[in-house]
Amino acid sequence: MLTHLIEYPGRTAMLNATNLSLANGRTVSFSATAGRPLAVAGISGSGKTLLLRSLADLDPARGTVNLDGVSRDAVSAPDWRARVAYVPAEPGWWAPTLRDHLPDSSSDGLAALGLAEALLDAPIDRLSTGERQRAALLRAMTRRPRALLLDEPTGPLDPATTTAVEAVLRDWPGILVLVSHDPGQPDRLGAERLSL
Repeated sequence: MLTHLIEYPGRTAMLNATNLSLANGRTVSFSATAGRPLAVAGISGSGKTLLLRSLADLDPARGTVNLDGVSRDAVSAPDWRARVAYVPAEPGWWAPTLRDHLPDSSSDGLAALGLAEALLDAPIDRLSTGERQRAALLRAMTRRPRALLLDEPTGPLDPATTTAVEAVLRDWPGILVLVSHDPGQPDRLGAERLSL
């Protein structure tokens, strides 16, 4: 799978949030460790995306967030985001093709996520929503962050492709926090649950 792309040495990663106050007024505390995904659940508007964006230091939030004992406030925002990667439900692109966004070593990752290598040179705006979502996941993984924050990583996918993506996520050696409206996905990933 993608193991050779995402392996990294070091102790088991841990992400902690303590009294994290989101913009919608909710306060959240939790711990997530590598090898044990955390699935965030709640009705639309409950703050799931706000939580992920706050953890990635993209939105302001009072409270404490630590990764491996290092506070989010102790490092620069770009350095934090290199360690804690956020993949939104609608990922952004700043260059015309996938090849511009992915390292040369990502061809195995393409196959694992059900993406054809020919897509590397296709214009981003010609890719389907599901292809862009999987490519954004691969882009984040190849940067080797300690934690992945995924907002609806399989929302636009058919069941077979969802199964392939979930296989990749189960192999992810770092921290995985995801939002999903698929009620069976947390169980298939062996995830703990956090309700908002």
